[in-house]
Amino acid sequence: MPQIPEKIHELTVGQLSARSGAAVSALHFYESKGLISSRRTTGNQRRYSRDILRRVAFVRAAQRVGIPLATIREALAELPEERTPTHEDWAHLSEAWRSELDERIKQLNRLRDHLTDCIGCGCLSLDTCVLSNPDDVFGERQSGSRLMVERRAPGVRQESRQPSPRTAEQEEPGNCR
Repeated sequence: MPQIPEKIHELTVGQLSARSGAAVSALHFYESKGLISSRRTTGNQRRYSRDILRRVAFVRAAQRVGIPLATIREALAELPEERTPTHEDWAHLSEAWRSELDERIKQLNRLRDHLTDCIGCGCLSLDTCVLSNPDDVFGERQSGSRLMVERRAPGVRQESRQPSPRTAEQEEPGNCR
């Protein structure tokens, strides 16, 4: 990893990329989303202050655990004077994000536990399949083994409808079309 002398207080986008491990295109994207900022030279080149390294590390760490960029941007916006996140900031934000992550982990575990059933059968029954009908949300709206999208002319809102009834033989696992 290239070392940057202490007397250099600003980094080029290439230097920031090399030090942070983020692609130049990712840095440009982060900047367009308001996650990091730069100043422009008279030649219109980006220059980043050294503390942006910690901000990029913060963004990448939050992304790795599944935090959406919009949520990361909101968290960074709450820091006073757009300062770089500290260890204490990370601890506070990670605690706030913990329940969201716990819920995602719970959902992923449930999907993993039921994945074998769906692969073995292949029916993706809306009655029992947690992949296509988690928590039986379709059953609360209407009954039927499948909900199909009705084809309509472009620009017309599509709505769900029930297909023609299927026989019991067609509903058996392993007999799906």
